[in-house]
Amino acid sequence: MNHEILAWLRGAGHDVSVLLVRPRLHRLVQRYETASVSGIGIQQWRDLVFPIDLKAVFGILARTALEKLPAGFGTSLRKRLRIKHYGQADAVLGAFVTPQQSSWCAAQIETLAPDAVLVDTIFRAPILREPALAQRRSVIIAHDLFYRRHRALRSAGYGLYPAELSQEREADLLDLADGIVAIQPEEAAEFRKMCPNRSICTAPMPAEPCWRPANIARIPDRLVFVGSATLPNLDGLRWLFAEIWPGLRAARPQVALDLVGDCGGAFPILPAGVNRLGRVASLAPVLHRAALAISPLRMGSGLKIKILDYARHGLTTVATAESLAGFAADEAAPFIAANGAAGFAGAVLARLSAPDPDSERQAMAYVTKYYDVEASFAGLAALLGIAPAAAPANAGRP
Repeated sequence: MNHEILAWLRGAGHDVSVLLVRPRLHRLVQRYETASVSGIGIQQWRDLVFPIDLKAVFGILARTALEKLPAGFGTSLRKRLRIKHYGQADAVLGAFVTPQQSSWCAAQIETLAPDAVLVDTIFRAPILREPALAQRRSVIIAHDLFYRRHRALRSAGYGLYPAELSQEREADLLDLADGIVAIQPEEAAEFRKMCPNRSICTAPMPAEPCWRPANIARIPDRLVFVGSATLPNLDGLRWLFAEIWPGLRAARPQVALDLVGDCGGAFPILPAGVNRLGRVASLAPVLHRAALAISPLRMGSGLKIKILDYARHGLTTVATAESLAGFAADEAAPFIAANGAAGFAGAVLARLSAPDPDSERQAMAYVTKYYDVEASFAGLAALLGIAPAAAPANAGRP
């Protein structure tokens, strides 16, 4: 989402500077073409960003090594590292900025003198308490209702970092900004109740259609799930493997599932028919060959970006009600809602047995109607005082 906002702003003719409070890069050298980047412990040369802090360098090398380890061993080591940094937590929702990081950001912002400051989630919102930012227009990109996610995961028995996160605390942090951006309408309504004196808009993830090439055919009985190794994804997959997958395979032995992203690496042993693809250079080849996407999530909040990715590649998704929260309601939406293990399995089997030849066209029409770039960012444009027409039609996800 942040990348799409940056690309949209740059496409509308604005200079954008990114401040990173932590040198948390994915690679030793990372390319940033949409903005100038500065941060604690990092350096930029032209469009290349790299860490200059030895601890950050070792951290990147360690994460790269962990990704190459066998699934079970890598998962065990990641858990030990998480415990070392965050205690007995099964998941880290976010880490609040430190006073040192806030002071550094405030000094940078004072030098840059921007027209507006966009803050990534409540975990960086304490920066807005700095006196140097008092007169700056500020907007928090909320991404999620974190107190709800915290409550859902804790109710399921998981240990979390931070250990406590109430609705009141989240409201206090959101109130530090002039405006709040929600990722879906229902959460925008909740933000209005929590922060009645703030300007609030909805800015869903834009999605540009990615049509399937004529020479690529969909593989019958091929399912796909894309996800990181976050607890909502892993909880949903555990439910799928335990209560849904055995029945699916018994009724349709040829059915197969591709797991894309880090989620597959969290399972040392996968059921028969489930393939661990890991991170891929491009989702398009995988999604264009799948017959159907699935989303068996039982908890979470925000907007499930993976489902938009499925739709923009022409895929229909069998999904739980939790997965579909926040999406535009439309009878032609490329979603099949399914509740309970039996209902989920039945919906998958029914669609695989009788695929809809018009489903790809309907998915693309839905994405174009509700999630084009100008429609997605019209509310944010109003918060920032940008004319919506200035945003280019191709500023969304490539």
